[in-house]
Amino acid sequence: MKFNCSFCIAYVDIGNRREQGVVALPDYTPSALFNKMAQRLFLMLLFFCPFSVSAADTWSYHQEKDRLSNRTYSLAQSPLPPRGLYDNIRLEIICKDNSLQVVVDAHNLIASQGSSFDVEYQVDKNPRVTLQMSTFKDSRRRGYNEDQAKRIIDEIVTGQSLFIRVNTMIRKVLSAKIPLEGAAEPVKQVVSDCGLSLADNATSESAYSLAEFEREFGQLTPEQQRQVLNKIKIIIMEAQKALLIEK
Repeated sequence: MKFNCSFCIAYVDIGNRREQGVVALPDYTPSALFNKMAQRLFLMLLFFCPFSVSAADTWSYHQEKDRLSNRTYSLAQSPLPPRGLYDNIRLEIICKDNSLQVVVDAHNLIASQGSSFDVEYQVDKNPRVTLQMSTFKDSRRRGYNEDQAKRIIDEIVTGQSLFIRVNTMIRKVLSAKIPLEGAAEPVKQVVSDCGLSLADNATSESAYSLAEFEREFGQLTPEQQRQVLNKIKIIIMEAQKALLIEK
């Protein structure tokens, strides 16, 4: 049914007389129906969008099942960086089979399955760190590192932001700036799931970190480095003796 006018002439027979009048009709034109549907859709978007955007901007804790082993594992997942400024890269902290992993998840190709690739990251103004990761056997866009996982986690929970660069097999560099605000709680939960605890320096910003030591140690002369190492050796030996006495 289609009307092209909003008002139409109507004739009504009353006895021997015919009365004429103007009757208002609802607008059933396609454009009117489309406008009503568009208004409803717009209201729905206004209602739901603020919640989805807020959830996407924070670190989150999840429990999932491994597709191959069917075992449950936990992970802390970072938000995606701002669209258009950086590449789509997520950082994940995973506890799987009682082992911690730091995982890089990218939308772009990184390397062939089971291959190694280089990653550089920097937390706040700390020195830039270079490490090697390996892609999973079933993915070319996800890579992990277990050896340096604990050290990276200690830096994440005390930092404000992390800048990462991923060197891909096609010589393209993927980069992203990942916020670390709100990362501490979900990351601590994952570490706890693995039966571990964070280092003391991860709970105090004023503690002397390994990254700071490496930076300042590298500024010393070879002779000064030798003296420092000798003193560290003595401190470690005394600590080991103290532990033996306590036992």
